[in-house]
Amino acid sequence: MFATVLLLLPVGTVMTIAATEALFLQTTLLDQEAEAYARVIANYIDATGPAADQTIDGFLEALPVPRGSQVIIFDAGGRPIKTKSYFSSVDLGELRSGAATPRTRPWTVSVGMPSALAWERAGDNYRPTILISGLATIILLGVQFWFLRRLVPALARLERSAGRVGAGDLTVPFTGPMPSSELEHLRDAFHDMVNKLRVARESIARQVEEERRMRHELESLQQQVIRQERLAAIGVLVSGIAHELNNPLQAISGSSELLELDPSMSPRAREDLALIHQESARAGAIIRNLSRFGRQQESAPVPVSLTEVLSSVVELRQRRLIDQNIRLERDERATRPANAVFTELQQVVLNFVINAEQSLRTCDPAARRIILRTRDDDGGVRLEVEDSGAGVAPDHEAKLFQPFFTTKPVGEGTGLGLSVSYGIVRSLGGTIGYRRGELGGALFSFTVPASVAAPGPGAA
Repeated sequence: MFATVLLLLPVGTVMTIAATEALFLQTTLLDQEAEAYARVIANYIDATGPAADQTIDGFLEALPVPRGSQVIIFDAGGRPIKTKSYFSSVDLGELRSGAATPRTRPWTVSVGMPSALAWERAGDNYRPTILISGLATIILLGVQFWFLRRLVPALARLERSAGRVGAGDLTVPFTGPMPSSELEHLRDAFHDMVNKLRVARESIARQVEEERRMRHELESLQQQVIRQERLAAIGVLVSGIAHELNNPLQAISGSSELLELDPSMSPRAREDLALIHQESARAGAIIRNLSRFGRQQESAPVPVSLTEVLSSVVELRQRRLIDQNIRLERDERATRPANAVFTELQQVVLNFVINAEQSLRTCDPAARRIILRTRDDDGGVRLEVEDSGAGVAPDHEAKLFQPFFTTKPVGEGTGLGLSVSYGIVRSLGGTIGYRRGELGGALFSFTVPASVAAPGPGAA
């Protein structure tokens, strides 16, 4: 509306000025015309002489003066001696007069013409100007209306997009055409702003997610440190208990062995003493394995027998395997020792066996099997632990050895067993892997370099 007023204001001003100029010009011309008629009458009086007194009325009657005009002839004293009015049914307003003086008579001729003639004649000249101005105004208003019909919807779409952006919706705004290049530049600038805001928000979201992940890992590491400290304390405690129990077990084993040599013992008593000697020896082996597992050993690799490693792990887990009705099979074909650290390999195999045990919990008790295999592999020795469980989902295979990844229920796993095993095997210069076994379950394996020397008595 304001733009329309600004558009019509100069047009009205121009039309007003043009009308005023036309009226002023016609008024001047009307004055000149009245004076011309007065000179014509004065010339007639001079030309006819004394006969003008009898013929002047007919001359004035035939004079083509516009209606509403008036002719007055004054004598030398200013008194009207002849008056002629040209009848008009409409009052044409005041008169514009012109005067002339005959040369032969002391008279003054005055001709008055209605000023409305100036308005009428000005209108004849001004009417085309009004028509042209009005037509131009209508065209301009039409152009403005057409432009607004294109401009307003585009601005409305831009406003709605700005509202969505203000509400947090940073999807791609409208990409329709705009009615002018300036609005297209504005639309492109708006799109660029929205894209930058979206990139900034995604970057912030990634940073927040990364900080959340790092905080979660830090909390997990703190819990792991606490757990490791607890395990270290348990290891120290187990080593002390093993040392304290070892002496009584040695006394029991020795006493039972001596009593077996007594000839006065009955056969039934000898059988009982043999059982006592056997079970005390087995208890001593378990205690030695616990002590060895909890003891911090030097990390220098030495020749290690995989058979010894498997035997120590089986002794630690045998009771659990029996309780869960799991059949354990050993297929040992390795002829060379591994160049490794005994307790580290023991930890890796123990992690494999525990994972296999947990995967068999949901299986039919009659089909629960774990197979331990060893064999030579070029310049190294290989150990495999296969179970008859459900195996690992294909989506999880790539993440098995990542820290804190576990498929076990909450409270049953930290997600660090396989990751620690991976680090141990890699530190020994070996490789570790997973694949689906022939039994349909998981098959975890590792290969470590073989030792050129035979395992010594202290390798285990």
